[in-house]
Amino acid sequence: MEDDAVDTGVSVRSSGGETIAATEGASEISPDEVCVLIPTLNEAATIADVIEGFSEQGYTNVVVVDGDSSDDTREIAREHGAEVLVQSGDGKGQAVREALEYITVPYVVMLDGDGTYDPADADTMLEPLARGYEHVIGNRFADMDDDAMRALNGVGNRLINRAFGFVHGANYEDILSGYRAFTVDSFRRLSLDSDGFTIETELAVECVKHGVETTVVPISYSARPDESETNLHPVKDGGTILLALYSLAKTNNPLFYFGSLGMAGIVSGGFIAVYVLWEWLRYQQGHEIMALVSAAAILLGVQLLMFGVLSDMLVTLHREQRRRLERIARNERDE
Repeated sequence: MEDDAVDTGVSVRSSGGETIAATEGASEISPDEVCVLIPTLNEAATIADVIEGFSEQGYTNVVVVDGDSSDDTREIAREHGAEVLVQSGDGKGQAVREALEYITVPYVVMLDGDGTYDPADADTMLEPLARGYEHVIGNRFADMDDDAMRALNGVGNRLINRAFGFVHGANYEDILSGYRAFTVDSFRRLSLDSDGFTIETELAVECVKHGVETTVVPISYSARPDESETNLHPVKDGGTILLALYSLAKTNNPLFYFGSLGMAGIVSGGFIAVYVLWEWLRYQQGHEIMALVSAAAILLGVQLLMFGVLSDMLVTLHREQRRRLERIARNERDE
């Protein structure tokens, strides 16, 4: 996407990989058109500073959706001018989906309430939306405090980002970032089912799947304050996210999903076949049942590969058809 904005030293990287200039501020988007959405769970130690930070930037429409905190998160948020919703279910993903039902403005800035994200980056996040993008991801690795992320978390984040790029074919640099900006219209086009911390992963996959114009901007990322406790479990949640990446490939990249299963069947069947053949040639000992298992595994693998190819063709055709219909709808609105 070309842009004639004057370079002010702030760079924005699109999903296609090119770096484009960003104007300072988001002058085309009024703060009145923006809702700051903050999912929380026991963030009493930091939520006041986060809300006050956005107020200082001119963003006073703040919605805190709380997962039934056991501390004073809700009371503190109300005292500082935020609208507070108590989610009816569990998990960050469910909280975000539920909150979007109450938002009436066209733009949303979403971030965690733990004080690690800087409200001063809000204009940087919103600027690409003013130029036509629909979803913006804040890249924490662009300006991260040395003690903001443990070594294990850093390795896990980079592994997940590479896995996402390999499986889903897009480079979003930091798909687990909790700092997002997006249009409400684009959010409602997505099919989101995640209830927990995999919501960021699902958002990234759905943006690729539905052709949502997505870009990445540099943000600062600070260490969590000592008095604030994390709700994340690196190994458990990391495994859940990797599993979600693979599972979501079923509808976004079926050739990879079914192809990998098919190759696993062919390879395992091939190993069994080699063992059976070796036993026959060396000892003249037959393994009829193992031979049947080998043939079944290879046959199933080939069928899964064929199914993956056919599914990939259908998904490609579906995307092209959907984009044509969206272009027609946009042209009708413009007229």
